[in-house]
Amino acid sequence: MKKFSISFLFVLLMLSCKQGPKTSDSDPDQLAQLSSAAAAEGKKLMETKCYLCHNPSVPENGQRIGPPMVAVKAHYLDVYKDRESFVAGVMEFVKSPSEENTMMRGAVRRFGLMPSQQFAEDEIRKIAEYIYDYQIKEPDWFKSHWMDRRGDSLYNKGKKLTEEAPSNQSPKELGMKYASETQKVLGKNLMGTIQNKGVEEAVVFCNERAYPLTDSMATNFNARIKRVSDKPRNPNNKANATELVHIETFKDKVAAGESFDPILKEENGKIYFYYPIVTNTMCLNCHGTPEKDVAPEVLTHLSRLYPDDKATGYGPDEVRGIWSIVFDAPNSGN
Repeated sequence: MKKFSISFLFVLLMLSCKQGPKTSDSDPDQLAQLSSAAAAEGKKLMETKCYLCHNPSVPENGQRIGPPMVAVKAHYLDVYKDRESFVAGVMEFVKSPSEENTMMRGAVRRFGLMPSQQFAEDEIRKIAEYIYDYQIKEPDWFKSHWMDRRGDSLYNKGKKLTEEAPSNQSPKELGMKYASETQKVLGKNLMGTIQNKGVEEAVVFCNERAYPLTDSMATNFNARIKRVSDKPRNPNNKANATELVHIETFKDKVAAGESFDPILKEENGKIYFYYPIVTNTMCLNCHGTPEKDVAPEVLTHLSRLYPDDKATGYGPDEVRGIWSIVFDAPNSGN
């Protein structure tokens, strides 16, 4: 079977950080520290983009698919001693991840190398700056683990973020929350299956478990949550006429290297939310070119479970489909 390279995925957020000790008013690191609003944005981006693989809540001996983010922070702090070089180093790795430029060789051996992905540069910067400036959540076991090996008690230094009470979320924020949280659940289970049982079993997992997991998240959020495509694997995921138009819009933006926001429409007290699902190199194990990217054993499973499969032939950084989510408009009274 073709070996599957499990991503740290958002290891992009191989981000790590540091904040130096208290310094004088003229210290450039201190002057550059994020405002509370920018820090809150960086924290939210980290949790959305990184925690699928680097969640600090996963037990030490649990089904982890990547090291916790604080481990990333600690390792990168060993190398990058000031804020500017740290942020630059993180961004360089994310643009071109490789075993040669990783700071976590042990993690790469255990979990695999992060695949090349399409991430907005400004978001990577905000995450890196946040992790550098602020303490981040760490598992209970990590401190002793790190101290036994490195003896460095400053691995998670930085300011503590004082968060304001949450305000009412906008439709855009709600839609992104529903999409990202559902993706976390699907991704964690999918990559855990790949890591422990292989890509063929991951195909079976998608066939048997993807819909029940998505439905459970939809029930939790009181929303309708679907993943749809113009080239569906499961006929139930076929995009309708409106969704096909939005898929083409996102395809044009991604192909041109442009940034994109969700598409939202409000109608009859409902919010209709659309956001692209973009491939990375990990996706190609099931959605790439047959025989080249997709192993024969995987193709056999796909043919058996999805006789009308159209979801192959993709390359990295292509729109494979979109999230199509419907929920009550805030303050609609529904």
